[in-house]
Amino acid sequence: MVMNYAGKRIGILGGSFNPAHRGHLHVSREAIRLLLVDEIWWMVSPQNPLKPIEGMAAIEDRIEAAISFVHDNRIKVTGIETELETNYTADTLTKLSLLYPRAKFVWLMGADNLIQISRWKDWERIFKTVPIAVFTRPSYTQRALTGYAAKRFARYKIDERMVSRLADMKAPAWSFLNIQPDPTSATKVRSGLGTINIFQK
Repeated sequence: MVMNYAGKRIGILGGSFNPAHRGHLHVSREAIRLLLVDEIWWMVSPQNPLKPIEGMAAIEDRIEAAISFVHDNRIKVTGIETELETNYTADTLTKLSLLYPRAKFVWLMGADNLIQISRWKDWERIFKTVPIAVFTRPSYTQRALTGYAAKRFARYKIDERMVSRLADMKAPAWSFLNIQPDPTSATKVRSGLGTINIFQK
């Protein structure tokens, strides 16, 4: 991914994408609409340290399935963590910021991840490296907003009405976006309870 991203607003949605599903697409399109980012990177993780290896498809298969599913040229599927040889989000975002110093990155994540982010390696560095947009997820919102990470960085939380400027802000800066949620999850899709086929739009 050697390109000139000077001045570009880029939302990064990291995850296992095991498999990519409608929920990922919904958050990505809402990020484009609300944050006014130019594009979204679906950053497919080789192996989430907090998730079991069992049941995890090979990264090549997950990337291929995500590309087959997405059908939106504003969304780029990448396995850049493999290229950068990073296993942790904090390290990946630090390297990306050094590699593309003039790009305007925003880290995208669901409310469920805001609850558990304090378990991530060097999690405070994530807040200090790039702005963060947190999207509501069914049943997680209240716990997320009263959790340790939200309290730790409470003074850096910006009003939702200002999210269109988030990509231009210096970290730490984060906001919580109360979008209409999509209940799809990778677990439901794998179990056959999801509402989509990952190979169809």
